[in-house]
Amino acid sequence: MKDKKALKLVGARVRVLRKEKGLSQEALGEKGGFHFSYIGQVERGEKNVSLVNLAKIAEALEVNLIQLFAYVEEEMKITPMDRSIQEIVDMLREANEEKMKLAKNVLKEILKTDTSS
Repeated sequence: MKDKKALKLVGARVRVLRKEKGLSQEALGEKGGFHFSYIGQVERGEKNVSLVNLAKIAEALEVNLIQLFAYVEEEMKITPMDRSIQEIVDMLREANEEKMKLAKNVLKEILKTDTSS
């Protein structure tokens, strides 16, 4: 069913993030206040999980809520440019405000077009 596609994609993203953190379904469930079987249902796209519960899962995974929606569909091709952009975004997410401003200014200078020629 088409309407289940978003559930499966978000669930798959939860699974990837959970494994990246080295957590079992049980450990993630404990951190978020859920039964491990609920986490399994979410990961398989079987539960129409609420936004409140997604926020709790994101907090338990120590990621921003938006990162649960940063999935890539299987049929999409990831280019080296896409990977580089994602790496830059990931670095910026971890930067403090001062470093963020500095990075923004550096990027502005690097990407500025030369109008003198």
